Amino acid sequence: MNMTTRDIETIRNKQGFICDMDGVLYHGNRLLPGAREFVAWLRQEKKQFLFLTNSSERSPKELDQKLARLGIDVSEEHFYTSALSTAAFLKSQSPGGSAFVIGEAGLINALYDAGFSMNNVNPDYVVVGESHSYTFDTLQKAINLVLNGARLIGTNPDVSGPAEVGIVPGTGSLIAPIELATGSKAYFVGKPNPLMMRHALKKLGCRREESIIIGDRMDTDIIAGIESEIDTLLVLSGVTSRDEIAEFAYSPHFILDNVGAFL
Repeated sequence: MNMTTRDIETIRNKQGFICDMDGVLYHGNRLLPGAREFVAWLRQEKKQFLFLTNSSERSPKELDQKLARLGIDVSEEHFYTSALSTAAFLKSQSPGGSAFVIGEAGLINALYDAGFSMNNVNPDYVVVGESHSYTFDTLQKAINLVLNGARLIGTNPDVSGPAEVGIVPGTGSLIAPIELATGSKAYFVGKPNPLMMRHALKKLGCRREESIIIGDRMDTDIIAGIESEIDTLLVLSGVTSRDEIAEFAYSPHFILDNVGAFL
């Protein structure tokens, strides 16, 4: 797909930018080409923008600090995580409910802030996100709570993620044994669930027609945009390569080498 001048203008005229982070702005602890210029342009043009991540580990404050370490200064209200989306969903379903959580501080704090209490006896929900303290004991506990009637929720369906050591198991992998042992199917709130996009649009205060989703993955970012009827921009600086695009039954609206290429 060759970008025309009209395509570039269409992107530049958008008011709301929903942007994935890993593979778009940075990879691990390395800033990607065009990222700094892109953020500076968003500010200069007074665009509404939100940096979105399927990870539930870190709070917006921690993400803000990570970008600051990479040389980009963005305040925490510009970050939205699958933990925040999960908390918003559960609050809408069961205000003041309780949960048994397998996850990190970003998820636990988001649920507390949404009015949820932690409960390992008779919770309304078992909520699973990325976790470094996943043990046989917590797995056994979660299985029995689900069998006793707790509903099973995953922050995102990603089965793996990149790390300095190679690949780490994602939420989808951690929740699979609970699904297998209980016969329950988890409900996943993060991308590609369009619910996360609708939460993001509401937070941005923009209509879908005036917004665009920028991501590096066809199977999460781009499909989430298509299912939410929001224009999509695939950048080739992360997971999906140009050759792989044809393997999918759907296409992004725009394709660029990196996030700064339309400036």
